[in-house]
Amino acid sequence: MSQAGEEAVQGVKLERARILIIDDDRAFRVGTGALLADEGYEVDAAASGDEGLERLAGGDYELVLLDLKMAGRTGLSVLEEIRRSGNGIPVLMLTGFGSVDTAVQALKLGADDYITKPCDNQVLRSKIRVILARRAPVLGAGASRIIGRSGEMRDVLKAIERVAQTESTVLVRGATGTGKELVARAIHEESPRRKRPFMAVNCSALSEGILESELFGHARGAFTGAVADRKGLFEEANGGTVFLDEIGDVSSTMQAKLLRVLQEREVTRVGTAKTLPVDVRVIAATHRDLEEMVENGDFRADLYFRLKVFQIRIPDLRHRPTDLAALASTAIGRWNDGLRDPSRRVAGFSEETLEVLQAYDWPGNVRELMAAMEHACIVCDGNRILPHHLPSDVRDPQPEALLPAESRSLDAARRYQAPDSDQEKVAILKALEEAEGNRTRAAAMLGMGRTTLWQKLKAYGLDHY
Repeated sequence: MSQAGEEAVQGVKLERARILIIDDDRAFRVGTGALLADEGYEVDAAASGDEGLERLAGGDYELVLLDLKMAGRTGLSVLEEIRRSGNGIPVLMLTGFGSVDTAVQALKLGADDYITKPCDNQVLRSKIRVILARRAPVLGAGASRIIGRSGEMRDVLKAIERVAQTESTVLVRGATGTGKELVARAIHEESPRRKRPFMAVNCSALSEGILESELFGHARGAFTGAVADRKGLFEEANGGTVFLDEIGDVSSTMQAKLLRVLQEREVTRVGTAKTLPVDVRVIAATHRDLEEMVENGDFRADLYFRLKVFQIRIPDLRHRPTDLAALASTAIGRWNDGLRDPSRRVAGFSEETLEVLQAYDWPGNVRELMAAMEHACIVCDGNRILPHHLPSDVRDPQPEALLPAESRSLDAARRYQAPDSDQEKVAILKALEEAEGNRTRAAAMLGMGRTTLWQKLKAYGLDHY
Protein backbone atom coordinates (compact mmCIF):
# COMPACT_ATOMS: atom_id res chain seq x y z
CA MET A 1 0.00 0.00 0.00
CA SER A 2 1.34 3.45 -0.89
CA GLN A 3 2.18 6.06 1.75
CA ALA A 4 -0.62 8.28 0.44
CA GLY A 5 -3.13 5.46 0.70
CA GLU A 6 -2.09 4.53 4.23
CA GLU A 7 -2.22 8.15 5.39
CA ALA A 8 -5.66 8.46 3.86
CA VAL A 9 -7.08 5.63 5.91
CA GLN A 10 -5.23 6.44 9.12
CA GLY A 11 -7.43 9.47 9.55
CA VAL A 12 -10.55 7.32 9.72
CA LYS A 13 -9.29 4.41 11.81
CA LEU A 14 -11.81 3.48 14.44
CA GLU A 15 -10.90 4.50 17.94
CA ARG A 16 -10.39 1.33 20.04
CA ALA A 17 -12.06 -0.85 17.41
CA ARG A 18 -12.81 -4.38 18.66
CA ILE A 19 -11.35 -7.19 16.56
CA LEU A 20 -12.18 -10.89 16.83
CA ILE A 21 -9.55 -13.43 15.72
CA ILE A 22 -10.97 -16.85 14.79
CA ASP A 23 -8.06 -19.27 14.27
CA ASP A 24 -7.19 -22.71 15.63
CA ASP A 25 -3.46 -21.82 15.68
CA ARG A 26 -2.77 -20.69 19.25
CA ALA A 27 0.60 -19.14 18.38
CA PHE A 28 -1.04 -16.98 15.71
CA ARG A 29 -3.84 -15.92 18.06
CA VAL A 30 -1.39 -14.88 20.76
CA GLY A 31 1.16 -13.18 18.50
CA THR A 32 -1.31 -11.33 16.30
CA GLY A 33 -3.43 -10.40 19.28
CA ALA A 34 -0.42 -8.76 20.92
CA LEU A 35 0.47 -6.94 17.69
CA LEU A 36 -3.04 -5.51 17.30
CA ALA A 37 -3.28 -4.60 20.97
CA ASP A 38 -0.09 -2.56 20.56
CA GLU A 39 -1.85 -0.76 17.68
CA GLY A 40 -4.59 0.32 20.08
CA TYR A 41 -7.28 -2.21 19.16
CA GLU A 42 -9.28 -4.30 21.60
CA VAL A 43 -8.69 -7.94 20.67
CA ASP A 44 -10.68 -11.08 21.42
CA ALA A 45 -9.92 -14.58 20.13
CA ALA A 46 -11.69 -17.87 19.44
CA ALA A 47 -10.01 -21.25 18.84
CA SER A 48 -12.68 -22.68 16.52
CA GLY A 49 -15.36 -21.65 14.07
CA ASP A 50 -18.21 -22.56 16.43
CA GLU A 51 -16.62 -20.62 19.29
CA GLY A 52 -16.14 -17.67 16.99
CA LEU A 53 -19.82 -17.65 15.99
CA GLU A 54 -20.81 -17.77 19.65
CA ARG A 55 -18.62 -14.78 20.44
CA LEU A 56 -20.04 -12.87 17.48
CA ALA A 57 -23.56 -13.55 18.66
CA GLY A 58 -22.81 -12.21 22.11
CA GLY A 59 -20.31 -9.44 21.41
CA ASP A 60 -19.93 -6.16 19.58
CA TYR A 61 -17.01 -6.29 17.14
CA GLU A 62 -15.90 -4.10 14.22
CA LEU A 63 -13.77 -6.68 12.35
CA VAL A 64 -13.17 -10.43 12.15
CA LEU A 65 -9.85 -12.06 11.23
CA LEU A 66 -10.99 -15.50 10.05
CA ASP A 67 -8.69 -18.43 9.23
CA LEU A 68 -9.73 -20.24 6.09
CA LYS A 69 -8.59 -23.73 7.09
CA MET A 70 -9.39 -24.88 10.60
CA ALA A 71 -10.06 -28.21 12.20
CA GLY A 72 -13.80 -28.83 12.41
CA ARG A 73 -15.85 -25.97 10.96
CA THR A 74 -13.96 -24.29 8.11
CA GLY A 75 -13.56 -20.58 7.60
CA LEU A 76 -15.80 -20.66 4.53
CA SER A 77 -18.55 -22.29 6.58
CA VAL A 78 -18.18 -19.65 9.30
CA LEU A 79 -18.27 -16.87 6.70
CA GLU A 80 -21.41 -18.30 5.10
CA GLU A 81 -23.11 -18.46 8.52
CA ILE A 82 -22.10 -14.86 9.31
CA ARG A 83 -23.56 -13.56 6.07
CA ARG A 84 -26.62 -15.82 6.23
CA SER A 85 -27.48 -14.31 9.61
CA GLY A 86 -27.47 -10.83 8.08
CA ASN A 87 -24.35 -9.73 9.95
CA GLY A 88 -22.46 -7.25 7.75
CA ILE A 89 -19.34 -7.15 9.93
CA PRO A 90 -16.12 -6.83 7.87
CA VAL A 91 -14.21 -10.10 7.50
CA LEU A 92 -10.50 -10.40 6.62
CA MET A 93 -9.69 -13.97 5.57
CA LEU A 94 -6.41 -15.62 6.58
CA THR A 95 -5.14 -18.17 4.07
CA GLY A 96 -2.06 -20.22 3.26
CA PHE A 97 -0.11 -19.42 0.11
CA GLY A 98 -1.55 -22.38 -1.77
CA SER A 99 -5.19 -21.52 -0.98
CA VAL A 100 -5.54 -18.24 -2.85
CA ASP A 101 -8.24 -19.68 -5.13
CA THR A 102 -10.31 -20.56 -2.07
CA ALA A 103 -9.72 -17.05 -0.71
CA VAL A 104 -11.14 -15.62 -3.93
CA GLN A 105 -14.18 -17.82 -3.37
CA ALA A 106 -14.45 -16.29 0.10
CA LEU A 107 -14.50 -12.82 -1.45
CA LYS A 108 -17.47 -13.88 -3.56
CA LEU A 109 -19.22 -15.06 -0.39
CA GLY A 110 -18.83 -11.64 1.20
CA ALA A 111 -15.36 -11.43 2.72
CA ASP A 112 -13.82 -7.97 2.53
CA ASP A 113 -10.26 -9.02 1.77
CA TYR A 114 -7.72 -11.78 2.39
CA ILE A 115 -4.07 -12.03 3.45
CA THR A 116 -1.70 -14.98 3.15
CA LYS A 117 -0.03 -16.57 6.18
CA PRO A 118 2.51 -16.08 7.57
CA CYS A 119 1.30 -12.49 7.59
CA ASP A 120 3.52 -9.52 6.93
CA ASN A 121 2.78 -7.31 9.93
CA GLN A 122 2.87 -4.08 7.95
CA VAL A 123 0.52 -5.47 5.30
CA LEU A 124 -1.82 -6.79 7.99
CA ARG A 125 -1.98 -3.41 9.73
CA SER A 126 -2.61 -1.64 6.42
CA LYS A 127 -5.39 -3.99 5.37
CA ILE A 128 -7.11 -3.61 8.71
CA ARG A 129 -6.96 0.18 8.47
CA VAL A 130 -8.36 0.15 4.94
CA ILE A 131 -11.24 -2.20 5.83
CA LEU A 132 -12.17 -0.22 8.92
CA ALA A 133 -12.09 2.99 6.88
CA ARG A 134 -14.35 1.52 4.20
CA ARG A 135 -16.81 0.07 6.66
CA ALA A 136 -16.50 2.73 9.39
CA PRO A 137 -19.93 3.24 10.93
CA VAL A 138 -21.25 6.68 10.14
CA LEU A 139 -21.38 9.29 12.81
CA GLY A 140 -25.00 10.33 12.90
CA ALA A 141 -27.41 12.78 14.34
CA GLY A 142 -31.02 11.77 14.10
CA ALA A 143 -32.44 9.90 11.14
CA SER A 144 -30.25 11.62 8.56
CA ARG A 145 -27.06 9.81 9.72
CA ILE A 146 -24.46 12.39 8.83
CA ILE A 147 -21.36 10.66 7.44
CA GLY A 148 -17.97 11.92 8.44
CA ARG A 149 -15.03 11.30 10.76
CA SER A 150 -12.90 14.28 9.77
CA GLY A 151 -12.34 17.09 12.22
CA GLU A 152 -14.46 19.39 10.07
CA MET A 153 -17.45 17.08 10.13
CA ARG A 154 -17.07 16.41 13.84
CA ASP A 155 -17.42 20.15 14.30
CA VAL A 156 -20.62 20.06 12.22
CA LEU A 157 -22.00 17.23 14.35
CA LYS A 158 -21.17 19.05 17.56
CA ALA A 159 -22.94 22.15 16.23
CA ILE A 160 -26.03 20.06 15.38
CA GLU A 161 -26.07 18.58 18.86
CA ARG A 162 -25.63 22.00 20.44
CA VAL A 163 -28.44 23.76 18.56
CA ALA A 164 -30.96 20.92 18.18
CA GLN A 165 -32.44 21.28 21.65
CA THR A 166 -33.04 25.01 21.22
CA GLU A 167 -35.76 26.86 19.31
CA SER A 168 -33.26 29.08 17.48
CA THR A 169 -33.33 29.72 13.75
CA VAL A 170 -30.41 28.06 11.96
CA LEU A 171 -28.60 29.05 8.76
CA VAL A 172 -26.74 26.19 7.04
CA ARG A 173 -23.95 27.34 4.71
CA GLY A 174 -22.23 25.19 2.11
CA ALA A 175 -21.65 24.57 -1.58
CA THR A 176 -24.12 22.67 -3.74
CA GLY A 177 -24.04 18.95 -3.03
CA THR A 178 -22.51 19.12 0.46
CA GLY A 179 -25.65 17.85 2.22
CA LYS A 180 -27.31 20.92 3.68
CA GLU A 181 -30.75 19.28 3.83
CA LEU A 182 -29.28 16.28 5.67
CA VAL A 183 -27.98 18.65 8.33
CA ALA A 184 -31.38 20.34 8.58
CA ARG A 185 -33.13 16.98 8.97
CA ALA A 186 -30.60 15.96 11.61
CA ILE A 187 -31.36 19.09 13.64
CA HIS A 188 -35.08 18.34 13.42
CA GLU A 189 -34.68 14.66 14.35
CA GLU A 190 -32.61 15.55 17.41
CA SER A 191 -34.99 18.31 18.53
CA PRO A 192 -38.10 18.22 20.75
CA ARG A 193 -40.06 18.76 17.51
CA ARG A 194 -38.98 15.40 16.08
CA LYS A 195 -42.50 13.91 16.26
CA ARG A 196 -43.97 16.78 14.26
CA PRO A 197 -43.56 17.33 10.49
CA PHE A 198 -40.38 18.33 8.70
CA MET A 199 -41.33 20.27 5.56
CA ALA A 200 -38.72 21.25 2.98
CA VAL A 201 -38.86 23.48 -0.08
CA ASN A 202 -36.23 24.48 -2.63
CA CYS A 203 -36.79 28.21 -2.99
CA SER A 204 -34.75 28.45 -6.19
CA ALA A 205 -36.89 25.87 -8.00
CA LEU A 206 -40.20 27.78 -7.82
CA SER A 207 -41.40 31.06 -9.24
CA GLU A 208 -42.34 33.78 -6.76
CA GLY A 209 -46.11 33.21 -7.05
CA ILE A 210 -45.90 29.44 -6.71
CA LEU A 211 -43.43 29.70 -3.84
CA GLU A 212 -45.74 32.06 -1.93
CA SER A 213 -48.67 29.68 -2.33
CA GLU A 214 -46.49 26.71 -1.40
CA LEU A 215 -45.27 28.34 1.80
CA PHE A 216 -48.32 30.25 2.98
CA GLY A 217 -51.25 28.45 1.30
CA HIS A 218 -54.09 30.06 -0.62
CA ALA A 219 -57.83 30.64 -0.47
CA ARG A 220 -60.33 29.26 -2.94
CA GLY A 221 -60.49 31.52 -6.01
CA ALA A 222 -57.24 33.32 -5.18
CA PHE A 223 -56.00 32.56 -8.71
CA THR A 224 -56.90 30.41 -11.69
CA GLY A 225 -56.87 26.77 -10.60
CA ALA A 226 -57.35 27.50 -6.89
CA VAL A 227 -60.55 25.45 -6.58
CA ALA A 228 -60.30 25.00 -2.79
CA ASP A 229 -58.60 26.40 0.27
CA ARG A 230 -55.13 24.98 0.74
CA LYS A 231 -52.73 25.02 3.65
CA GLY A 232 -49.12 26.06 3.04
CA LEU A 233 -46.00 24.37 4.38
CA PHE A 234 -45.88 26.61 7.43
CA GLU A 235 -49.36 25.47 8.48
CA GLU A 236 -48.68 21.84 7.55
CA ALA A 237 -45.51 21.89 9.66
CA ASN A 238 -47.17 23.47 12.70
CA GLY A 239 -45.25 22.29 15.75
CA GLY A 240 -42.42 21.07 13.54
CA THR A 241 -39.72 22.44 11.24
CA VAL A 242 -39.70 24.26 7.89
CA PHE A 243 -36.53 23.99 5.83
CA LEU A 244 -35.99 26.80 3.30
CA ASP A 245 -33.30 25.61 0.92
CA GLU A 246 -31.45 28.17 -1.24
CA ILE A 247 -32.90 31.09 0.69
CA GLY A 248 -30.49 33.40 -1.12
CA ASP A 249 -32.46 32.98 -4.35
CA VAL A 250 -35.82 34.40 -3.18
CA SER A 251 -37.09 37.75 -4.43
CA SER A 252 -37.11 40.93 -2.36
CA THR A 253 -40.90 40.63 -2.02
CA MET A 254 -40.64 37.11 -0.61
CA GLN A 255 -37.82 38.20 1.67
CA ALA A 256 -40.16 40.76 3.25
CA LYS A 257 -42.91 38.16 3.73
CA LEU A 258 -40.53 35.62 5.24
CA LEU A 259 -39.21 38.26 7.61
CA ARG A 260 -42.76 38.85 8.84
CA VAL A 261 -43.25 35.15 9.49
CA LEU A 262 -40.07 35.03 11.55
CA GLN A 263 -40.99 38.14 13.51
CA GLU A 264 -44.71 37.66 14.05
CA ARG A 265 -45.01 33.86 13.89
CA GLU A 266 -48.03 34.12 11.61
CA VAL A 267 -48.86 33.64 7.93
CA THR A 268 -51.42 35.03 5.53
CA ARG A 269 -52.80 32.77 2.82
CA VAL A 270 -52.76 34.11 -0.73
CA GLY A 271 -56.12 35.69 -1.52
CA THR A 272 -57.05 36.55 2.08
CA ALA A 273 -56.22 39.21 4.66
CA LYS A 274 -56.61 36.90 7.65
CA THR A 275 -53.50 36.00 9.59
CA LEU A 276 -53.00 32.53 11.03
CA PRO A 277 -50.61 31.78 13.91
CA VAL A 278 -47.93 29.16 13.26
CA ASP A 279 -45.49 27.46 15.60
CA VAL A 280 -42.54 26.37 13.47
CA ARG A 281 -38.81 26.33 13.66
CA VAL A 282 -37.11 27.71 10.54
CA ILE A 283 -33.88 26.28 9.17
CA ALA A 284 -32.55 28.00 6.05
CA ALA A 285 -29.68 27.09 3.76
CA THR A 286 -27.73 28.70 0.96
CA HIS A 287 -24.59 28.35 -1.11
CA ARG A 288 -24.50 32.09 -1.78
CA ASP A 289 -22.43 34.78 -0.08
CA LEU A 290 -25.24 36.49 1.83
CA GLU A 291 -22.88 39.06 3.29
CA GLU A 292 -21.95 40.28 -0.18
CA MET A 293 -25.61 40.20 -1.23
CA VAL A 294 -26.54 42.38 1.76
CA GLU A 295 -23.75 44.79 0.90
CA ASN A 296 -24.97 44.98 -2.70
CA GLY A 297 -28.59 45.44 -1.67
CA ASP A 298 -29.70 42.07 -3.05
CA PHE A 299 -30.67 40.60 0.33
CA ARG A 300 -32.39 42.29 3.25
CA ALA A 301 -30.07 42.93 6.16
CA ASP A 302 -32.89 42.49 8.70
CA LEU A 303 -33.79 39.07 7.27
CA TYR A 304 -30.11 38.10 7.16
CA PHE A 305 -29.70 38.87 10.87
CA ARG A 306 -32.88 36.95 11.69
CA LEU A 307 -31.56 33.90 9.86
CA LYS A 308 -27.97 33.89 11.09
CA VAL A 309 -28.77 33.42 14.78
CA PHE A 310 -26.78 30.17 14.61
CA GLN A 311 -24.73 29.19 11.56
CA ILE A 312 -23.39 25.80 10.52
CA ARG A 313 -20.84 25.69 7.72
CA ILE A 314 -20.42 22.41 5.81
CA PRO A 315 -16.96 22.06 4.25
CA ASP A 316 -16.45 21.10 0.63
CA LEU A 317 -15.66 17.44 0.14
CA ARG A 318 -12.16 18.27 -1.14
CA HIS A 319 -11.37 19.69 2.31
CA ARG A 320 -12.32 16.44 4.09
CA PRO A 321 -10.47 13.65 2.20
CA THR A 322 -10.45 11.33 5.20
CA ASP A 323 -14.24 11.03 4.89
CA LEU A 324 -14.08 9.63 1.36
CA ALA A 325 -13.67 5.98 2.37
CA ALA A 326 -16.75 5.98 4.61
CA LEU A 327 -18.82 7.94 2.06
CA ALA A 328 -17.84 5.62 -0.79
CA SER A 329 -18.61 2.59 1.36
CA THR A 330 -22.04 4.04 2.15
CA ALA A 331 -22.73 4.48 -1.57
CA ILE A 332 -21.81 0.83 -2.18
CA GLY A 333 -24.09 -0.23 0.68
CA ARG A 334 -27.00 1.64 -0.87
CA TRP A 335 -26.30 -0.07 -4.19
CA ASN A 336 -26.25 -3.50 -2.57
CA ASP A 337 -29.46 -2.81 -0.64
CA GLY A 338 -31.32 -2.01 -3.85
CA LEU A 339 -30.24 -5.12 -5.76
CA ARG A 340 -32.60 -7.92 -6.73
CA ASP A 341 -29.73 -10.04 -8.01
CA PRO A 342 -27.32 -10.84 -5.13
CA SER A 343 -24.61 -11.83 -7.62
CA ARG A 344 -24.21 -8.14 -8.48
CA ARG A 345 -23.22 -7.23 -4.92
CA VAL A 346 -20.04 -5.19 -4.56
CA ALA A 347 -17.82 -5.98 -1.57
CA GLY A 348 -15.76 -2.78 -1.55
CA PHE A 349 -13.02 -0.97 -3.42
CA SER A 350 -9.28 -1.31 -3.84
CA GLU A 351 -6.60 0.80 -2.20
CA GLU A 352 -5.75 2.25 -5.61
CA THR A 353 -9.37 3.31 -6.06
CA LEU A 354 -9.26 5.12 -2.73
CA GLU A 355 -6.16 7.00 -3.87
CA VAL A 356 -7.94 8.11 -7.05
CA LEU A 357 -10.91 9.31 -5.00
CA GLN A 358 -8.53 11.18 -2.70
CA ALA A 359 -6.81 12.93 -5.61
CA TYR A 360 -9.97 14.21 -7.32
CA ASP A 361 -11.35 17.67 -6.41
CA TRP A 362 -15.09 16.74 -6.29
CA PRO A 363 -16.58 20.04 -7.50
CA GLY A 364 -20.03 18.48 -7.08
CA ASN A 365 -19.17 17.39 -3.53
CA VAL A 366 -20.95 14.44 -1.88
CA ARG A 367 -23.68 14.36 -4.51
CA GLU A 368 -21.08 13.87 -7.25
CA LEU A 369 -19.27 11.19 -5.23
CA MET A 370 -22.47 9.20 -4.73
CA ALA A 371 -23.24 9.35 -8.45
CA ALA A 372 -19.67 8.31 -9.32
CA MET A 373 -19.81 5.31 -7.00
CA GLU A 374 -23.18 4.23 -8.40
CA HIS A 375 -21.66 4.39 -11.89
CA ALA A 376 -18.72 2.28 -10.66
CA CYS A 377 -21.07 -0.31 -9.16
CA ILE A 378 -22.97 -0.56 -12.44
CA VAL A 379 -19.88 -1.24 -14.56
CA CYS A 380 -18.02 -3.29 -11.93
CA ASP A 381 -17.28 -6.72 -13.44
CA GLY A 382 -16.09 -8.30 -10.20
CA ASN A 383 -16.85 -7.85 -6.54
CA ARG A 384 -14.48 -4.95 -5.94
CA ILE A 385 -14.37 -1.50 -7.52
CA LEU A 386 -11.09 -0.77 -9.31
CA PRO A 387 -9.93 2.62 -10.65
CA HIS A 388 -11.03 1.86 -14.22
CA HIS A 389 -14.63 1.38 -13.00
CA LEU A 390 -14.84 5.03 -11.95
CA PRO A 391 -16.22 7.64 -14.38
CA SER A 392 -13.56 8.91 -16.77
CA ASP A 393 -13.79 12.49 -15.53
CA VAL A 394 -12.95 11.28 -12.00
CA ARG A 395 -10.06 8.97 -12.82
CA ASP A 396 -8.65 11.11 -15.64
CA PRO A 397 -10.04 14.66 -15.54
CA GLN A 398 -9.10 17.18 -18.19
CA PRO A 399 -8.21 20.20 -16.06
CA GLU A 400 -7.12 22.28 -19.01
CA ALA A 401 -10.73 22.54 -20.15
CA LEU A 402 -11.58 24.24 -16.86
CA LEU A 403 -9.06 27.02 -17.33
CA PRO A 404 -9.20 30.25 -19.35
CA ALA A 405 -7.38 30.08 -22.68
CA GLU A 406 -4.42 32.15 -21.45
CA SER A 407 -3.82 29.76 -18.52
CA ARG A 408 -3.84 26.76 -20.86
CA SER A 409 -0.90 28.07 -22.86
CA LEU A 410 2.57 26.61 -22.42
CA ASP A 411 3.92 29.95 -21.22
CA ALA A 412 1.24 30.12 -18.51
CA ALA A 413 2.15 26.67 -17.27
CA ARG A 414 5.85 27.50 -17.27
CA ARG A 415 5.21 30.42 -14.94
CA TYR A 416 4.89 27.97 -12.06
CA GLN A 417 7.81 25.70 -12.74
CA ALA A 418 10.66 25.99 -10.22
CA PRO A 419 14.22 24.60 -10.09
CA ASP A 420 14.33 23.66 -6.39
CA SER A 421 12.00 22.45 -3.65
CA ASP A 422 11.62 25.80 -1.91
CA GLN A 423 10.66 27.54 -5.13
CA GLU A 424 8.41 24.62 -6.06
CA LYS A 425 6.56 24.95 -2.77
CA VAL A 426 6.06 28.66 -3.39
CA ALA A 427 4.90 27.92 -6.94
CA ILE A 428 2.36 25.39 -5.67
CA LEU A 429 0.99 27.86 -3.14
CA LYS A 430 0.73 30.53 -5.84
CA ALA A 431 -1.10 28.18 -8.20
CA LEU A 432 -3.52 27.10 -5.47
CA GLU A 433 -4.20 30.73 -4.63
CA GLU A 434 -4.93 31.63 -8.25
CA ALA A 435 -7.08 28.51 -8.64
CA GLU A 436 -9.01 29.45 -5.46
CA GLY A 437 -8.02 26.17 -3.86
CA ASN A 438 -9.13 23.96 -6.77
CA ARG A 439 -6.44 21.32 -7.01
CA THR A 440 -7.40 20.15 -10.49
CA ARG A 441 -6.97 23.65 -11.87
CA ALA A 442 -3.79 24.22 -9.90
CA ALA A 443 -2.30 21.00 -11.29
CA ALA A 444 -3.04 22.19 -14.84
CA MET A 445 -1.38 25.53 -14.13
CA LEU A 446 1.68 23.75 -12.77
CA GLY A 447 1.87 21.43 -15.74
CA MET A 448 1.63 18.28 -13.61
CA GLY A 449 -0.92 15.56 -12.98
CA ARG A 450 -3.36 15.94 -10.11
CA THR A 451 -1.96 12.81 -8.42
CA THR A 452 1.54 14.29 -8.59
CA LEU A 453 0.25 17.50 -7.05
CA TRP A 454 -1.47 15.51 -4.28
CA GLN A 455 1.80 13.75 -3.46
CA LYS A 456 3.73 17.02 -3.41
CA LEU A 457 1.15 18.59 -1.10
CA LYS A 458 1.66 15.69 1.27
CA ALA A 459 5.45 15.99 1.06
CA TYR A 460 5.39 19.72 1.76
CA GLY A 461 2.81 19.45 4.55
CA LEU A 462 0.29 21.39 2.48
CA ASP A 463 -2.41 18.71 2.23
CA HIS A 464 -4.83 20.89 4.25
CA TYR A 465 -5.12 23.24 1.27
